[in-house]
Amino acid sequence: MNKFVPLSQAVRENLNDGDVVAFEGFTHLIPHAAAHEAIRQGRKDLTLIRMTPDIIYDQMIGMGMAKKVVFSYAGNPGVGLLRRMRDAIENQYPRGIETVEHSHSAMAQAYEAGAAGLPLAVFRGYKGADLPKVNPAIQSITCPYTGEELATVPSHRPDVTFIHAQKASARGDILIEGIIGVQKEAALAARRVVVTVEEVVPDFKGLHPNLCILPHWTVNAVAVVPGGAHPSYTHGYYARDNATYLEWDAISADRERFAAWMEEHVMQATPDAFAERVQGL
Repeated sequence: MNKFVPLSQAVRENLNDGDVVAFEGFTHLIPHAAAHEAIRQGRKDLTLIRMTPDIIYDQMIGMGMAKKVVFSYAGNPGVGLLRRMRDAIENQYPRGIETVEHSHSAMAQAYEAGAAGLPLAVFRGYKGADLPKVNPAIQSITCPYTGEELATVPSHRPDVTFIHAQKASARGDILIEGIIGVQKEAALAARRVVVTVEEVVPDFKGLHPNLCILPHWTVNAVAVVPGGAHPSYTHGYYARDNATYLEWDAISADRERFAAWMEEHVMQATPDAFAERVQGL
C-alpha cells in the first residue's frame, strides 16, 4: 500500500475490533488525532497498552472501546484522576474493563523485549513492591549465572502501534526530536505501525542521522495531521495546551457532559480541526 494515506484510511486498514493496540507518546507527541479517528470508526473490544494513560485513553474508555488496559500510571497529568476510567472500573460504565498495572520500568522493558522478538522481559525490579501480589503477570526467575532473583513480565507485542512525530521524509522515514519515550520500541514491537506527522519533507539531509527513529520499512502507513498531538505538545511546533487538561477534569466528571463534548469535538470533527486548535499555542 502507499504509505502516505488519509488518517481515516490508515486507521481503517490497520486497526480492527479486538486488537491489542498502543497509542504511545511520552509527555509530548501523544497521538490524539489517531485515537479520535479510531473513536469515530467505532472500534471496540480493544486491549489498550500505554505507559501513562491520560485523557486520550480516558476518552476511549469512556466511549466503551476498551475491554482491557495494560498500564503503569493513569491520570490527567498535573490535574488528577481519569474519571471515565474510574467510572468504568468502579461502576462498569459504559462497560467494565480489566486492568493490568505495571511499573514504568516494567512497561518500558516489555516494549523493548517485544521489539527484540522476545517472549518476556527480565530486569531488576519490584523488590519490596506490592504489585506482584495483584498482578499475576509479574513473575521471577533465578539467573543461571549469578543466582540472582530477577523480575519478569510478558513482552508487549501490539497488533498495531500509533505514534505521532514531527516529520516524515518523502520515502516514509520518521523523525522525532525532543523526548523520545518508548515510541521506537512500541513501534518495533508491533505487527503494524501507523504514524501521524506534522509535515513531510523531501529528506533529512543536514540532520543528525540518529534523529531518524524509524526507517520507512518499519512503517505501514503515514498520515499528515498538523496539530495531531493536541492537547499535548509537539517539540518545535506548538506548546502544551494546559487549559484543555484543566477543563477535562470537569468535562469527564459528568457522564452527560462527557458525551456532549465527545459528540461535538470528536464525532463531528475532522483531522483538520487539530491544526486549528494549535494556532497561537
